[in-house]
Amino acid sequence: MSKKIEIINGPNLNLLGKREPDIYGKSTLEDINKDLSSYAKKIGLDVSFFQSNIEGEIVNQIQQSEKSDGIIINAAAFTHTSVAILDALKSLSIPKIEVHISNIYKREEFRHKSLISQTVNGVICGFGINSYKLALEGIKNILDGN
Repeated sequence: MSKKIEIINGPNLNLLGKREPDIYGKSTLEDINKDLSSYAKKIGLDVSFFQSNIEGEIVNQIQQSEKSDGIIINAAAFTHTSVAILDALKSLSIPKIEVHISNIYKREEFRHKSLISQTVNGVICGFGINSYKLALEGIKNILDGN
C-alpha cells in the first residue's frame, strides 16, 4: 500500500508561472502538482495537494494531516513569520520536509531565517520545482528507514 504524503503550499504559490518567473520559473502550481503526482506514483507514494494564502487554513490542514504518513511543506512567506504554523507542525510526529523553490539564502536577508526548520526532518531549497521531487525522495527514504 502506498504511503500518503500531503504537499502543502502557502501564500502566492497559486501565482507560480506568473509571479517572478526569473526566480520561480514558468511552471504553474497545477503543472507542478501534475508532475509530482506522476513522480510520486513511480516511487510508490500517494500525494495530495493543498494551497492557501490564509495562515489559519494552512494550520488547519497541518492539524488534519495526522493520518498521513508525511508532509512536504512550502510555507512560502509564512516560513519566516508564522509561529502558528511552527506549532502545528510540532504537534505531528510524522516526517516533515520543508521545501523552497528558490535558494532562500541567496535572497533578501529576512528570508534567511526559517521559523519552521526546527521542527522538520530536512530542508530542500534552490533546486526550482525539482526541490519537491527531492523532498519526495527524502521522505520516502525516511519512511523506508534509510
